[in-house]
Amino acid sequence: MGIEGLDEMLSGGLVRGTIAAIVGTYGTGKTTFALHFIWEGLARGETAIYISLEESEESIVRYLTEKGWPIEQYRNTSFFVLKLDPTNFNLSINSIRNELPPLIRKFSASRLVFDPISLFEDLFESDAARRYEMFRFVEMLRDQRCTMLMTSETDKNNQFSSRHNLIEYLVDTVILLRYIRSDEQTRVRLALEVVKMRSSAHSREIKPYEIANDRINVYSQANLF
Repeated sequence: MGIEGLDEMLSGGLVRGTIAAIVGTYGTGKTTFALHFIWEGLARGETAIYISLEESEESIVRYLTEKGWPIEQYRNTSFFVLKLDPTNFNLSINSIRNELPPLIRKFSASRLVFDPISLFEDLFESDAARRYEMFRFVEMLRDQRCTMLMTSETDKNNQFSSRHNLIEYLVDTVILLRYIRSDEQTRVRLALEVVKMRSSAHSREIKPYEIANDRINVYSQANLF
């Protein structure tokens, strides 16, 4: 992941070729975690694809540049952004099915981010259609043999669940981001936990983290309060 404390909690990082989800409410840094994952791959000589349903390519590049990461040297050579229109169901579905697998194979991409998967899930009119299409989507990605990271908004009534309470069951690893208040209600802390991780041991403790200008600091040796 390129985030020292989190990689420690994950026993070294994500398992190659698996699919992970970062679930959290607004302001918890989901996209920042995803971009750390992308940047770490680029720094290691890997090729990465970023699928966005919210931000434009220019916004993503600007954000990475502001973090002090020289992304331009990788742009359109080992770093690619695919912007989808979340308001056009057929266009988004067809773009993913028709464009993504050839793009992964053409550039031998080993890292893939989908940000946020919750907007993609929103496109389906029924729970049954959503489950069916998401299962097909995840299985298609597994066939590509790249390591994938999705971001997802939490349910507005449950900070421990994704918006549709579905993606957690389809992926291999789930990292939950949330706010925690002290008993006195005087301070708010950001905290994360690795809720699930197949094929690897992982920490089950809840740990504080903070988002700095150029990095995420996960305090894997610290307690919350």
